Amino acid sequence: MIIAAGCRNIWGKIFLSVRFKGIIVNPVEGICLFAYLNEFVEAFGSSRKKAGVNVVRKKIKGTLLFDGITPATLHSEAAAAAEILRRGGLVAFPTETVYGLGGDALNAQAVAKIFRAKGRPQDNPLIVHIYEAEQMRELAAEIPAAAWLLAEHFWPGPLTLVLPKQPHVPPETTGGLDSVAIRLPAHPTALALLRAAALPVAGPSANTSGRPSPTTADHVLEDLAGRIEAVLDGGPCPVGVESTVLDLRGGIPRILRPGGITPEQISQVLQRECELAHWVQSSPAAPPSPGLKYTHYAPRAPLYLLRGEPERQLAKLQQLQQEWQQQGKRVGLLVSAESAAALQGTDIISLGSRRRPAEIAARLFAALREFDARQVDVILAEGYSTDGVGLALMNRLEKAAGHRVIEVG
Repeated sequence: MIIAAGCRNIWGKIFLSVRFKGIIVNPVEGICLFAYLNEFVEAFGSSRKKAGVNVVRKKIKGTLLFDGITPATLHSEAAAAAEILRRGGLVAFPTETVYGLGGDALNAQAVAKIFRAKGRPQDNPLIVHIYEAEQMRELAAEIPAAAWLLAEHFWPGPLTLVLPKQPHVPPETTGGLDSVAIRLPAHPTALALLRAAALPVAGPSANTSGRPSPTTADHVLEDLAGRIEAVLDGGPCPVGVESTVLDLRGGIPRILRPGGITPEQISQVLQRECELAHWVQSSPAAPPSPGLKYTHYAPRAPLYLLRGEPERQLAKLQQLQQEWQQQGKRVGLLVSAESAAALQGTDIISLGSRRRPAEIAARLFAALREFDARQVDVILAEGYSTDGVGLALMNRLEKAAGHRVIEVG
């Protein structure tokens, strides 16, 4: 485990109170999730402290927004939001990955409200969030040694474990399956809420089903204001892509959805290989994991994803941009910093350097929503290496494109 040297910040006591562990997100790049989150929460807390921000509770289209939360007010605000959960209401909350839409995972009526608010198909299972690993016993009928080992290494963090469910976990939560998906998030606001609620919380992404996942409270309100009871504003999510979903029910660990924890990291901990599931399921059978069957992450404009050598991608981008602009289309370009320097136009969003794919992944969903705001007619997106976190990045881009992929040699 790597513990960031700068952990003694304004959030320090909160992290230490939940025995937060530093974990490497991408060992190739040497990125430490603890350091990444530490930098995020320090900036968040310090900026609000300097600005003299006070907690503000205001209603937007009937949805209560908890805004201006600081370390000093976090627990009291989390307690107020937790009471909404205990009454069967819905609360959107930040995690290190994206904002989740929380409801009591053991309350079938609360879970049904999640599906209605999102417009989500009911055979699409939900991830259940907990605040300590021991809560797995309440949800899972069988917990293999591998689950405890992975929890020790990667929790709190962006890893979801799929295990056989306990009989009392309602089928509404699991999409009618005999398994349950469990995660312990690495965000102080999420953990404070989960502890205060003292119950397992079902929490899919807090967006309209099929839309880009929300990484800010504003994104949540764009989609769900008036449909849910409350939103806890914990600032922008630092990781920006959802958790890795790992199925531990069979003999071979199987990744159902790539995310913030890579296959290489999992294999290193378990000392065995894990396999990848097919990412798009055309069968009408119920998907065993969130994000496996239905269209996800789609902006309003059609997105075309390029794949190939960066130089060839850049040439194709320039060609298509010119052709489509001549047809009167407003073209959005979703590219790396390296390509952005060589392109011209007003609708170019640079996600960051190819050398730092974790940063690109963190900015992806916000960029897709920005193109929605600009009302572009079509989006051209660069592809990236699938090494490390690039696997999750390309998975999200392929789904956002609806598999409109252009191979460039």
